[in-house]
Amino acid sequence: MTEAETETFETIRYTADVVALTPTGEVLLIQRDWPPHEGAWALPGGHVDPGETSLAAAARELEEETGVTIPTDNLRQIGVWDTPGRDPRGRYVTVAYLVIVPADTTITAGTDARTARWWPLYHRPERLAFDHAAILNAALASIPS
Repeated sequence: MTEAETETFETIRYTADVVALTPTGEVLLIQRDWPPHEGAWALPGGHVDPGETSLAAAARELEEETGVTIPTDNLRQIGVWDTPGRDPRGRYVTVAYLVIVPADTTITAGTDARTARWWPLYHRPERLAFDHAAILNAALASIPS
């Protein structure tokens, strides 16, 4: 490989996000506790650790940020988001998952989250961090009527 060819590579960070919904029509969001988008509402999620799958990372991040523990078998992949510029920190690729949890699921804000809250799907914050509104919309479109 030539030096010119190696200069075209970029660092890509691998993440997982979770759309957690209740059968009664609520979505679980966290309020970010640091930049970028500090104070904004977002889906639970974060970096995939070395040696970890995105599926395992999704379940781990959901538990760490909201206190919600679920088996990985309950998560269903809804897509991959990799548009350059989707994160101001650099190139991030996320695999997003959907999980339906009971309406009475208790949440507790954990690491990375200022707070966690159930939001009515159609009365959620006007803007979500990153491209999380697009991820949420794709999750909703994937649910059979």
